[in-house]
Amino acid sequence: MATLAAAPRRRRRISWAPYLFLAPFLTAFAVFWTWPIIYSLYLSFVNTRQRPWTFDPLFNWGRLVQDTAFWNALGNTMTILVIQVPIMLALAVALAMAFDSDLLRVKGFYRFAFFAPLVLGAVPYSAVFRLIFNADFGVLNYGLSSLGLPTVRWLFESTPALVTIMIAMTWRWTGYNAIILLSGLQSIPRTLYEAARIDGAGSWAQFWHITLPLLRPVLLFTFVLSTIGTLQLFTEPFLITNTGPGGATETLVTYLYKQGFRNFNFGYASAIAYTVALIAAAFSIVQIRLVGGRKR
Repeated sequence: MATLAAAPRRRRRISWAPYLFLAPFLTAFAVFWTWPIIYSLYLSFVNTRQRPWTFDPLFNWGRLVQDTAFWNALGNTMTILVIQVPIMLALAVALAMAFDSDLLRVKGFYRFAFFAPLVLGAVPYSAVFRLIFNADFGVLNYGLSSLGLPTVRWLFESTPALVTIMIAMTWRWTGYNAIILLSGLQSIPRTLYEAARIDGAGSWAQFWHITLPLLRPVLLFTFVLSTIGTLQLFTEPFLITNTGPGGATETLVTYLYKQGFRNFNFGYASAIAYTVALIAAAFSIVQIRLVGGRKR
């Protein structure tokens, strides 16, 4: 009887073993991830512009609605999202198909070459683009003047500065998305293309009726990743254009950074952060509806 009574206790003691192994990670996760998220939500309802801080639910969120600088940052972010992301993904699809083509030799070299920009550090990558687009001695303006074309003050005018950011992002992230799309292309059975060729389908018909529909989940995945990345855009506008000129390349996250770590207005910065999170969540829901809700 004593042996039978001890068995349940031994089983209960062993059942805690997985949680003991997970405890260090769960503790670190709670301290450095869960608690900051909860505390940031609380700060979004706190007036941190006065001492002592006071709980005022409408102070930060009310300012968010009326803040023209915030709407400027949101507009710039959405402009980049609407223009740059589709262009980048279209180029990524073309690159992925080229990487998957039997006509391409030394595929590994080209795949690495187009993926390599992502490996570069943010600071040297941004410094190179500042030199390329420099208005006085940049290589791009030198090329334009050599062709007899007018030069552009890329970093000192609103529209050219925003275009510079888009070009830099496209250069850095197109290869990354192409590799993801390539994995989707390689999962499509080759027998489908062989059957289509036997039926007389051309290359465009194969792409439109086979490649694009079967690549749709991966394409949507890259779209959502790129969208969330654009909503979190910080490096390029901060290091290449310094959010200028006159806030023309200000984004949501650069504005969040300025409010939180320059003005020390942590409550307002938290409200901006949760706005970015809500927009990102909305795009994620769209992806789930488009991919998860599709009949198979």
